[in-house]
Amino acid sequence: MSSLSAANTPSRPARPAPAAPAYNELTGAIRALAMDAVQQANSGHPGMPLGMAEIAEVLWRQHLSHNPANPAWPNRDRFVLSNGHGSMLLYALLHLSGYDLSIEDLKQFRQLHSRTPGHPEYGYTAGVETTTGPLGQGIANAVGMAISEKLLAAEFNRDGHTIVDHHTYAFMGDGCLMEGVSHEACSLAGTLGLGKLIAFWDDNGISIDGQVEGWFTDDTPGRFAAYGWQVIPNVNGHDAAALNEAIKAAKADSQRPTLICCRTAIGMGSPNKANSADVHGAPLGGDEIAATRAAIGWQHAAFEIPADVYAAWNARAAGAEREATWDKTFAAYSKAFPELATEFTRRINGKLPANWTKNAQDFITATQAKAETVATRKASQLAIEALAPNLPELLGGSADLAGSNLTWWKGAKGVSANEGGNYLFYGVREFGMTAIANGIALAGGFIPYTATFMVFSDYARNAIRMAALMKIRQIMVYTHDSIGLGEDGPTHQPIEHAASLRIIPNLDVWRPADATETAIAWVSGIQRADGPTALLLSRQNLPPVANKTPADQIARGGYVVSPAANAKAVLIATGSEVKLALDAQAALAEAGVGVSVVSMPSTTTFDKQDKAWRDSVFPAGLPRIAVEAGHPDGWYKYVGLEGAVVGIARFGESAPAGLLFKEFGFTVENVVNTVRGVLAN
Repeated sequence: MSSLSAANTPSRPARPAPAAPAYNELTGAIRALAMDAVQQANSGHPGMPLGMAEIAEVLWRQHLSHNPANPAWPNRDRFVLSNGHGSMLLYALLHLSGYDLSIEDLKQFRQLHSRTPGHPEYGYTAGVETTTGPLGQGIANAVGMAISEKLLAAEFNRDGHTIVDHHTYAFMGDGCLMEGVSHEACSLAGTLGLGKLIAFWDDNGISIDGQVEGWFTDDTPGRFAAYGWQVIPNVNGHDAAALNEAIKAAKADSQRPTLICCRTAIGMGSPNKANSADVHGAPLGGDEIAATRAAIGWQHAAFEIPADVYAAWNARAAGAEREATWDKTFAAYSKAFPELATEFTRRINGKLPANWTKNAQDFITATQAKAETVATRKASQLAIEALAPNLPELLGGSADLAGSNLTWWKGAKGVSANEGGNYLFYGVREFGMTAIANGIALAGGFIPYTATFMVFSDYARNAIRMAALMKIRQIMVYTHDSIGLGEDGPTHQPIEHAASLRIIPNLDVWRPADATETAIAWVSGIQRADGPTALLLSRQNLPPVANKTPADQIARGGYVVSPAANAKAVLIATGSEVKLALDAQAALAEAGVGVSVVSMPSTTTFDKQDKAWRDSVFPAGLPRIAVEAGHPDGWYKYVGLEGAVVGIARFGESAPAGLLFKEFGFTVENVVNTVRGVLAN
């Protein structure tokens, strides 16, 4: 036990370590590559790769169906390293199995621009299915991947023609199980009966601060049994035969996800550091590496793998054979069901339907023509109703707020343990919902959208960030976007949320002002294949303001919605405040003061536009005043020190929305006075 844990945790009996395995060169290669790469980088986590080597070897060599030559093969098993700090385990497996990851790449572990970053990153390394490291999210991603498999199988498989049939495997440690998101995701996995999901718990009893008995004494097997999982307890994680039998039992239960509880010793093979926190997150050191080599019978130099070990590990021939067999199955399927085969291929490749552009344009045109006064949350529902029938990959869901978020539509069908569908009832699980949807997006075949109140985006914050980091397509619907929520009060009124979402790199944020802007925001989010989109939507009705503006201008994220011939200033507004800005413009015009009004539904989209467009929206020399019922700080990048912001930098109050807008200065009078004050300076 480390000195830190010894000083700060109760005295408890040490957890007995499992007996050492019969070491061999196959697991020796994993252990050697992990400890050598961490040592060379002078940072990393060798303990988990050493401790899970047998589990990894049995799974990857005897059960995992994959093709290293084609990491995108649709029917591959998915493997998720939820305890992503042990990334060298995954890199060793990918390298040894024959993926495009060289020994030189392993030598560059944790170095700038390498393909072996400190935690696995989706898009950097062939074979990495998701970015992990924030603990608990990997298992939630795996739940999403298993949902995708279940739903695609229900939609596309036919009697005698099974084209979707693969497992999702996840490794996770004590830290993943401590994180609340694992409870959210695994509970739902049991309810949905995800029989193709198999998770391995690395039950080594150690976290960074030492033996976990001082802070983690859950009955984990009991917890998962209560979720409705098959639980296989007390498996010796260093006994290859026992592990093989456990995996067979897991695969035999098609009705329940399975947790395999693997008793392991962290750092197994290290004579002096195994089963202690000392091996968790630091290099072993030269002397201990030499001792470990001797203990496990590994007699080769650093980064040296014998040819016979490579040959025993290489999965390219077996993978090619598996994919060729599937190709024959798919060819027969294509002959029997040509339209389904074409649709499956389109969906898996992430291509939108051939008629998508026309349907989207027709919908936007129709929305502008109607010029309805509706809440933008209702406009969002209208968008789903119009677009979803021709977009079968759209997979909706809400965190127990379908009737408030208005994400349910007349063609929706709820997913259950026994039936597929196109709508997930996530329950009150905002973080789990978003992380699961990330997994769905990563697995392919679906465009997920999720929903909750905007203020509860805080619960999902890190999963939103991970979606943006991975540049995956998910649409996040956040309704009740301001003090316009009204009587529910400050606990439910988002103030800082729009500003904080806008600063997440690669997240497109839209706060539309009317039905037209909402339609365009939805179309933009669906068409965007390189990142997620957040839609911030009103509870209260909003009048049409953008129905006469060309759609291609609105799609730029910021545009002049109402110009003034002799403008002396520019009013910028979003969402419900665009109408307020237009009313203030009219009042100023009566007093002989011309101001232009800019609607900026998406600052993130506007910032990507060319300089010519940005200059046309914000002419040089004109002062700017921003108006938004949210925190003002983010707007100073547009208005500068010479401008002003009508915003709210305090928490709200419980009262009808109209009274709140008056209370906090969102009135024509205050906007007019603010403009006059700027012009006077």
